[in-house]
Amino acid sequence: MNAEELEVVPGFEHENLQGRAWEPSSEDELREGIEKAFDYRGDVTILRKDGSEVEGYIFDRRVGDSLSESFVRLFPKGDANKLAIPYSDIASLRFTGRDTAAGKSWEAWLRKYWEKKAAGEKNIELTPEKLD
Repeated sequence: MNAEELEVVPGFEHENLQGRAWEPSSEDELREGIEKAFDYRGDVTILRKDGSEVEGYIFDRRVGDSLSESFVRLFPKGDANKLAIPYSDIASLRFTGRDTAAGKSWEAWLRKYWEKKAAGEKNIELTPEKLD
C-alpha cells in the first residue's frame, strides 16, 4: 500500500443552488431539499405552511421518525438567537443567499495564480474576497 495514494480523495462538484426554489411535492423531496439546504453555504429562506418566512443560515438539522419529530436549526438573518423549525412546518425553501464558496476550489485558485505568473507578475498574492 502506498501512503501517497491514500491521501488522494476524489472531489465532488457542488450543485449550484443559488437563486433556486425548492418546492417539494412529497416527504422525501422535502427531506432531500433540507439536506441540500444544510449543505448550502449561504442563507436559505424557509417558507412556512402558515405563510410566514424566515431567512437565515441553516447550521444543523435533526432527523426523527416523522416530519414533526425532525427539525432544522438556523441563525436567522439579523438576529443572534438560534431558531428551530419542525420539518412539518416547512412548505418550501429558497436558496436566497450568496453561495460563499461557489467557484472557490483549489483548482480555481491555482489557475488564477498561473495566469498571473504567466503575465509576468511578481510577488503574486491571491487573497480571498470579502464576505458580505
